[in-house]
Amino acid sequence: MSHEITLFQALSSLPHGPEFRFIDAVTELDPGVSAKAMWTLKGTEEFLRGHFPGSPLLPGVIMIEALAQLGGILAQTRPGIAPMSNLRLTAVRQFKILGSITPGQSLVLEAKIEGALDGVVQVSGSVLDDQGNKLAMGGVLLAGQL
Repeated sequence: MSHEITLFQALSSLPHGPEFRFIDAVTELDPGVSAKAMWTLKGTEEFLRGHFPGSPLLPGVIMIEALAQLGGILAQTRPGIAPMSNLRLTAVRQFKILGSITPGQSLVLEAKIEGALDGVVQVSGSVLDDQGNKLAMGGVLLAGQL
């Protein structure tokens, strides 16, 4: 199975609509193990109107969500395991937000699965800007039904 088909299937199995996806492209994918992805802050996102007027800045919670979505792709591409239904972010662990980006800049997301048990998947990762500066790091817990 090609990475493109795997990615399409994984994105389709995530619970988010396209307007709430914070991944534009998966640049590396070792299904069920690790992945890298990119997302560009376009400047037209509705949440930027209030964060902050006249000086838009990506909220840290969006970086956490983007990493969770990449973790969801990993969880949904585990070899030999069918995609989970009702996959959700259930916990944020020791997340540190070190910086942010402004419109026109991109996030580089790196994630790996640390462990999985039944319908629970632990993911760790980093968020960098397109210059390689670390913006955030930490872990998330995802849960769904097998």
